[in-house]
Amino acid sequence: MKRLTLGLVAAAVLAASPALAALAVGDKAPPFTAPAALAGKDFTFDLAKSLKKGPVVLYFFPAAYTAGCTAEAHEFAEATPEFEKLGATVVGVTAGNVDKIKAFSSEHCRDKFAVAAAPDGLVKTYDVGFKAAGVPMPGGLSNRTSYVIAPNGKILMAYTDGNFAGHVTKTMDAVKAYKAAKK
Repeated sequence: MKRLTLGLVAAAVLAASPALAALAVGDKAPPFTAPAALAGKDFTFDLAKSLKKGPVVLYFFPAAYTAGCTAEAHEFAEATPEFEKLGATVVGVTAGNVDKIKAFSSEHCRDKFAVAAAPDGLVKTYDVGFKAAGVPMPGGLSNRTSYVIAPNGKILMAYTDGNFAGHVTKTMDAVKAYKAAKK
């Protein structure tokens, strides 16, 4: 029993530690559409359509209405006006509690950005499935991974870390760098 407990603790520590995102800088982001909500209103999010407007900040989070995911949503909501000034679209994607994204988009995303329900296969396509000690866990939930995608579909920034702190800063820095390079 003691050995099993130690194994579970070690797995949790490894899962929570920073890791590289599955798709690397320079890779082409797989296009997708997904059921989504913004300000409590349903719509279909289309990555290709959003990229026509400018860069996209795409962040995967494990599940709506969990402590870390709620805190991360609040941080992205606070930063969304600045992302918009830079011409970027923010979208959060989850495979967890997808039946609650409509309410989550208003309550915790503060009507600032869209939240999408990961369609079948999206977590696998982006290879952001939750893993413990490198082993994929059942249930199809994603880990916490953020990407900045250029309008041409190329990944400009990729970051995976189980701790929500840092995702907004890293994506904002990448969008600012992209904007500065375009001048």
